[in-house]
Formats: sequence, structure tokens, C-alpha cells
Amino acid sequence: MSDLSTPLRRARGLGSAKTGVGHFIGQRVSAVALLLLAPWALWSGAHLAGHDYDRVRMWLASPVNATLLVLAVLAGFYHGQLGLRVIIEDYIGKHTTRTLLLILNTFVAAAAAALTVICILGVSFGGGSV
Repeated sequence: MSDLSTPLRRARGLGSAKTGVGHFIGQRVSAVALLLLAPWALWSGAHLAGHDYDRVRMWLASPVNATLLVLAVLAGFYHGQLGLRVIIEDYIGKHTTRTLLLILNTFVAAAAAALTVICILGVSFGGGSV
């Protein structure tokens, strides 16, 4: 008597898909990373707001600053992609539309994160103005 579902429910295949734990952990880990990195990034941005490009490039040339900024960007885009994925899965009813939006969400987040990291590294390594 370990299975409490009705025969109709078993026939339809409803119930836990057993795939939510990885998503839950990813969301929590990225949230903790952002909790640590976001205040640093906001403080750094406010501190550098009045400076010219050369000063910002010198600041970003530090491996610690570049690494922390890249980690903040990656955690932010990953966390945002996971959050938008939940919204799409919960509120888009049509299967085809939901699938296309999930694919678009993944590609846009990956492309934006990659472009941002490339720009950070370009400025960090002294590639001139971007």
C-alpha cells in the first residue's frame, strides 16, 4: 500500500517528474552567489561612476576585480534564466509556444552572458575601447 494514487492518475502519468531538485539547487546556489557578489558589484559601480575609461580599465585589469565581475555576471544571467524558465513553465499553456519560449530564453541568456564576459575580458586585457 505504498502507492496512494488512483488507477486513472497512474494511467495518465501524472505526478512528480523527479527533476525539480537540480533546478531548486541551482536557483538557491546562484541566489547565494548573488547575495555575496551583488553588493560588491554595486559598490564598485558606484565608486567608478565618475571616473574616465582609463581609470575603469585600470580597475578592471586587476585579476580579482575581473574575476569577481565575471562571476557576478554569470550568476546573474543564470539566476535570471532559471527564474524566467519557471514563469514560462507555469504561465504559458500552449506546448509549442512554451517550448519555443524556453529555447529562446536559454539562447538569449547564454548569448547575453557570453557577450558581457567577452566585453569584460576585452577591457580587462586592454583591448581598447569596446
